Amino acid sequence: MTTAAQESPSVALMRLVNGYQVSQAIHVAAVLGIADHLIGGARRIEDLAQATATDSGALYRLLRALAAVDIFREEEDRVFALTPMAQCLGSDMNDPVGPWAAFIGRPYVRRAWDELLYSVQTGDSAFSHVHGTGVWAYRAQHPEEGALFDKAMTAISRQVCDAVVAAYDFAGVSRVVDVGGGEGALLAGILNANPALSGVLFELEQVAARATDRVAAMGLAARVEVVSGSFFEQVPAGDIHVLKGILHDWDDRAAADILRNCREAIAANGRLLVIERPIAPPNQGAEAKFSDLNMLVSPGGQERTQEQFAGLFGAAGFRLARLIATGTRMTIIEGEPIPP
Repeated sequence: MTTAAQESPSVALMRLVNGYQVSQAIHVAAVLGIADHLIGGARRIEDLAQATATDSGALYRLLRALAAVDIFREEEDRVFALTPMAQCLGSDMNDPVGPWAAFIGRPYVRRAWDELLYSVQTGDSAFSHVHGTGVWAYRAQHPEEGALFDKAMTAISRQVCDAVVAAYDFAGVSRVVDVGGGEGALLAGILNANPALSGVLFELEQVAARATDRVAAMGLAARVEVVSGSFFEQVPAGDIHVLKGILHDWDDRAAADILRNCREAIAANGRLLVIERPIAPPNQGAEAKFSDLNMLVSPGGQERTQEQFAGLFGAAGFRLARLIATGTRMTIIEGEPIPP
């Protein structure tokens, strides 16, 4: 059997060219909840088809293809079981990937990526070109899509939450503001690990309404104030302002505006925590660099190098203090307010 290391350049390239097929197959498996149906053990394809209201022959073809890339395992008599990667599609995992897979394969997302060439030729967002509006306005107009996006972001927060809490010392802090904090997964993790803290979850109105229920369900209603608004207008006051996956959605001008509002609201001895994926040196760090392409295609933002973060911080009145590895793909980029 030929291994990936033994592949010829043309075979390896063809595998990458056809990668969209694997991505979309994972998307369908996630939407159907196949992993959850296999939590109790291996099942015949006929049982899975009945449980998911699908055609058994077509479902078999989907799962045998995914089993060939180690997502699910095919056993005798068309029986399928979970593999370690397939378990990550389950809804009860600590590091779930299923919600992201369900979101990334949505037709409106794919249509924007179909126009990657437009973005490369113009430097503009393909999403806005295709849909006639930006991603945030589109999701506000299509709340069902916004809910899927928020669910994906919550899953990503769960993946990095424990690592962020373990990597950063929140001692001496009383009030944490999670700017654009989605449904509150990261803030909840910080507060659960630091019982003396209170928090502010700051989000757009349509997200804040869902976040209020989530915060209550997590038993944190007494410690979390949910505030709705736009971070382009103002940001609530606090000792630490956390922005996870926020700045990469925006170009430098807009990102600097967000940070300036944080600078106005942060305590004199406060700290800014930007949680993102810095761009690696040449020929390294494929994940962040493809995420950068996604930022170009969809919201029109960008991933940044350490030097670019330092410049962005400086333009908004912060000094880049240090980068803190979390053991995940995310890095904590800490800033300190520059005295006036």
